[in-house]
Amino acid sequence: MIFRQLFDSVSGTYSYLLASRAGGEALIIDPVLDKVDHYLRLVRELDLRLVKAVDTHLHADHITGLGALRDRTRCITVMGEQTKADVVSMRLAEGDKLSIEGLALDVLYTPGHTDDSYSFVMGDRVFTGDTLLIRGTGRTDFQNGDPRMQYESLFGKLLRLPDETLVYPAHDYKGETVSTIGEEKRFNPRLQVHSVNEYVALMNNLKLPNPKMMDVAVPANLQVGLHQDEIARRGWSIDATTAIALAGRSDVALIDLREKREREKHGIIPGSLHAPYAELQENISPGGLVHELAAATGKRIVFYCAFGERSAMAVQAAQDAGIAAARHIEGGIAAWKKAGGPLAS
Repeated sequence: MIFRQLFDSVSGTYSYLLASRAGGEALIIDPVLDKVDHYLRLVRELDLRLVKAVDTHLHADHITGLGALRDRTRCITVMGEQTKADVVSMRLAEGDKLSIEGLALDVLYTPGHTDDSYSFVMGDRVFTGDTLLIRGTGRTDFQNGDPRMQYESLFGKLLRLPDETLVYPAHDYKGETVSTIGEEKRFNPRLQVHSVNEYVALMNNLKLPNPKMMDVAVPANLQVGLHQDEIARRGWSIDATTAIALAGRSDVALIDLREKREREKHGIIPGSLHAPYAELQENISPGGLVHELAAATGKRIVFYCAFGERSAMAVQAAQDAGIAAARHIEGGIAAWKKAGGPLAS
């Protein structure tokens, strides 16, 4: 496995690059905008292909690198289902898997620092975001934070992992790089409480100043900018109502870009074909499924995904590959459902 812990000294943020092998797929957790060039250089040097960029929560102390990585690599941007950030193209929930080639991370919903905080468990380690820090825990006094919820996230979930589990947080301000669950149980001063009420009282009396970047970072991270807006301006989008009218026509091919897990959990548009986003380049190249549907049969290609972000990138790639009839469903299957479109299991 390839594992790199990367540090932004300005915000004290750790980012994590993961891959199962050289030449394979990679994901990055909690990227910082100012470090995107560095990440991409490392990805090239290690002969990796970045396919997913993940934020553990909506950050208040730096601007996320999700949008820039999406624009420069066409990777899938990932957060928890509670997020309000517009850049997200895949949303995860408790019990899901965050997967790339050769690696699968278990998804834990660990709110309290924010209401959209998640942690990710992979074998001998856990990426805790700001929920569990080294000798600390994330503050709970803004962004819908809640010390009671954080107590449950800590004592009901994270601290139940094996003691030898390595703890990799999203931040550290004292030079620590890694801990273990066992160490934190013994030495983390915020965990030496005997009840939820004691923990709530502790967290409610921290009286910390707001992060220096909070007024800039939170609005910027909420509105990174939808790739879909530019695609719509170019006339390559159709709304869900129009898509419903096109479904079932012999001259239209609906292409589902989502992963198998998403299709099983949320349903599919009847009659659509499955061509996962990870295989897009192969499918739009000569000989590929989408290319042949467009070239050999003259079908109009209509991509869709969960929320429209992946399908917007797919339309751009298809247009670049000469598939001029390609379009996508703006807002994805979420918009399709809202418009009353039929679903199959």
